[in-house]
Amino acid sequence: MNPDPAPPPASPPPSDSGRREGFARAGAFFVLWMVLMQSVKPGDLAMGAFATGCATWASLRLFPPATGELHFGALLKLGPHFVWESVVAGIDVARRVFDPRLPLRPGFVKCPLDFPPGFARNTFATITSLMPGAVPIDGDEEGLEYHCLDTSQPVVEQLWKEEALLARALEAGKRHG
Repeated sequence: MNPDPAPPPASPPPSDSGRREGFARAGAFFVLWMVLMQSVKPGDLAMGAFATGCATWASLRLFPPATGELHFGALLKLGPHFVWESVVAGIDVARRVFDPRLPLRPGFVKCPLDFPPGFARNTFATITSLMPGAVPIDGDEEGLEYHCLDTSQPVVEQLWKEEALLARALEAGKRHG
């Protein structure tokens, strides 16, 4: 006689990093609640705990820990670089606008990326969209397409440098999306 088939395997328990991520998010949401409410009344704390649980659950469902990890030390180092590059690029754009002798060769360039589609690539596209001179307009599995003010400049090489800097601050995680 054939015994009953084994039940399907349960989903694996969350990893330690997944639990750690959940607790970190819950802590951040609860701190946000406390900053907004500025109250330690039992009813407010209970509502804060409930709101924290709901926000943490939604956060983990919409952005699972496997989709990326942030390294805050490296991210802090990226901040001054981003500000400096934005200022330099902004000055370059202003010079091109106010001096008609400077070349302006608008066009499109394709930038192949190592970041998989999803959180890491979206973060990269967001950061590079804030830098003057090149704006991401489209993307596919291989990379992003940018509209540039001057296609004779080494735009792709500069974007690769930015990708390498962001990669230090961000682990892309598994492909998703």
